[in-house]
Amino acid sequence: MTARLILPLLCLLPSLAVAAEAIDPSRIVSAATGDWDKDGASDLALLVKPEDGTDEDNGVYIYLAGEDGPLTLKSAIPNKVWGQYGMAGQAPTITALANGSLVITTHNDAIGRDRWEQKLTVAYRNFDFVVAGYTYASYDTLEPNNTAQCDLNVLTGKGKANDKPVIAKGQLVLLKDWTDDRGQRACGIQ
Repeated sequence: MTARLILPLLCLLPSLAVAAEAIDPSRIVSAATGDWDKDGASDLALLVKPEDGTDEDNGVYIYLAGEDGPLTLKSAIPNKVWGQYGMAGQAPTITALANGSLVITTHNDAIGRDRWEQKLTVAYRNFDFVVAGYTYASYDTLEPNNTAQCDLNVLTGKGKANDKPVIAKGQLVLLKDWTDDRGQRACGIQ
């Protein structure tokens, strides 16, 4: 969902404050709605680009609807998601899955010879947001046979890397604690 489409929705939502600061709607670059905590109410997840002039990455802000409807900030994770807006082929996105999970996609489809896409599947477990899945694919534009693929269930530690079984230690990793090298190590793609 683009920022242009989500802005009218934001006008209807109560207080989108991070600590004492409201999020400037012009910084919202991707948004998704769904029922993350499976309580029957529509929740909201945002990717927010950093303030101009900083070298930080994009932030993830996740809101849960309360019993009486207002959204409450559940998770504020600034400087978390790589990607650039205004640069073709590098804009991250956040989308909702039908099962109530989120997918955060980052990629480089335009710069250099190494092209890649990474997806984090985020689920609400034990009253917080965890990385449930890690998917990665890459290729070299100058060496077409130089590719890598991995699909890992982070919770169980089972998956496939380059069509071979991968077994890692299953973990409950909070989104705020996740680092991309954790998935890359498990998949053997570092």
